[in-house]
Amino acid sequence: MRELKLAMSMTLDGFVSGPNGEIQWVFNGDHAAIEWKVQALWDASLHIMGSRTFGNMAGFWPTSTLVFAPVMNQIPKAVFSQQDPAIFKALGMQAIDAANASGGALQEGAGSWAEAYVAGGDLIDEVKRLKAQDGKPIIAHGGAQFARSLIAANLVDEYILGVYPIVLGQGQPIFADLPAPRPLTLVSTQVFPSGFQAQVFRPA
Repeated sequence: MRELKLAMSMTLDGFVSGPNGEIQWVFNGDHAAIEWKVQALWDASLHIMGSRTFGNMAGFWPTSTLVFAPVMNQIPKAVFSQQDPAIFKALGMQAIDAANASGGALQEGAGSWAEAYVAGGDLIDEVKRLKAQDGKPIIAHGGAQFARSLIAANLVDEYILGVYPIVLGQGQPIFADLPAPRPLTLVSTQVFPSGFQAQVFRPA
């Protein structure tokens, strides 16, 4: 039985991106904070995400040299969408085909994007089916709407929140439109020199 952990970066005013999906501020921070984020992502047997996030990541990580690239490429993926699975296989192959055509370098595990499981059924049923399997936890990424759907359905076992010392004033929240308050228990917190805060919560 696997737990589902929601890993999200957010601002001090509670947004995970700007109004149009802007996330440039996510790549700021000190070395120790980045290492914490990378290690948190390695503690997974599956990364899941919505279709838009999948499309963005599948086109970026296979050829990226950023420190996050190995963990993002080497761990299996699942994308939640009711679109034709062939669409996501094609998205997963685009960066690979482009690199092959230009002679560019591919990261180890780049092919995992084209091999992603497409979860096209009911959200709750699909997540429960994935959680029923053995292995390390499942880590959920964005986007914001996908995260809100997981939270609203009470599917999240742990929240891994990286809080950046920045305010946007407007943007995409993940704790929105809940029918009732959702008490959480703080598991751990760590503050880094840059002001980045690593916070882990579980449902109370």
